Amino acid sequence: MASDFRRGDVVEWNFRGRKVRGTVRRRLTKRTEIAGRVVAASKDDPRYVVRSERSGAETTRRAAALRPVDQSS
Repeated sequence: MASDFRRGDVVEWNFRGRKVRGTVRRRLTKRTEIAGRVVAASKDDPRYVVRSERSGAETTRRAAALRPVDQSS
């Protein structure tokens, strides 16, 4: 389920068959270069820069690939 995320939201996504947990850093709404790669984001199809809790690496994901994590547990 795609939704809007805000900076600081804790989310998880799948990477190579494993779940990764991280934090939303920012929302991209225009074509941008991140870490030497072009990210084709737009207002109609935004991407989110997320940072992994475990490795600290940043990557970009579509909203549909991210799931909010319940903070209460």
